[in-house]
Amino acid sequence: MASTSHKRFNTRAGRAFDVLNVVVLTGVGLLAILPFLYVLAGSFATELEITTRPFFVWPNEITTSSYQSILSSDVFVRAFATTVVVTFVGTLVQLALTALMAYPLSKADLPGRRTILSLVVFTMVFSAGMIPTFLVVKDLGLLDTYWALILPMAINPFSLIIIKNFFQQLPQELEESAKIDGANELQVLWHVILPLSKPVLATFALFYAVGIWNDYLSPLLYLSDTGKWTLQMILRQVTAAASLSADEMATDVPPPAQGIKFAVVVIATIPVLLAYPFLQKHFAKGMLIGSVKG
Repeated sequence: MASTSHKRFNTRAGRAFDVLNVVVLTGVGLLAILPFLYVLAGSFATELEITTRPFFVWPNEITTSSYQSILSSDVFVRAFATTVVVTFVGTLVQLALTALMAYPLSKADLPGRRTILSLVVFTMVFSAGMIPTFLVVKDLGLLDTYWALILPMAINPFSLIIIKNFFQQLPQELEESAKIDGANELQVLWHVILPLSKPVLATFALFYAVGIWNDYLSPLLYLSDTGKWTLQMILRQVTAAASLSADEMATDVPPPAQGIKFAVVVIATIPVLLAYPFLQKHFAKGMLIGSVKG
């Protein structure tokens, strides 16, 4: 069977398909990476070069004035630190709540399990909407707090179902042996289930972290204190503005009008790109394991 498959792809048509496949995928890859390379090059270019050259991936004159303006800005540094803390805490909270709900739902003998799962699936199709969610956040007293950026998205129904299915696929004998040794349900979850669930947890940790990091709508809706703004709000303000003064950025270094926009985009993107390689070994496995209906 393997020999027949090898012969089929070793024909002229098979080799032509391979070449066409490589060309198409290379073109798609370039289309995806070239805009980022342009933004990265523009963040190190002078204002004159940005306005006179329509596209480039390497500046004629390298300057770090945009980054100097950003890093000397108290507003930007505070927003960046806020985003890092909110993303870290939010990811831990969302993973913990999702796992704590997924574990009991993975038990076939849980009373009301079908009803709860039906409600979870219902929320995947129908959502309350922006205004009802805002009213709930307001009534809970979460307005102008960082918890408003975390709790409304604490449990994603898709993530919950995948993690639940992953828990169901783990051998029941492991739980039974732990209970024979005197472990309760929380101890079984912490010492047995979670250590075996690193691939799926790492995958959805990346999803949760990227979602919180890139979220600008929640700060826009729930945070009225500009001192609590996250990085995405600063990015939104910077990219929407025609130009920024040194007073607006709370810095002594006059920022270039276009270069600083590119620099902010680069700084907002790099942390996510740096996090992915550390989770890549779990990513593919975590997306496939648990996706089978259980």
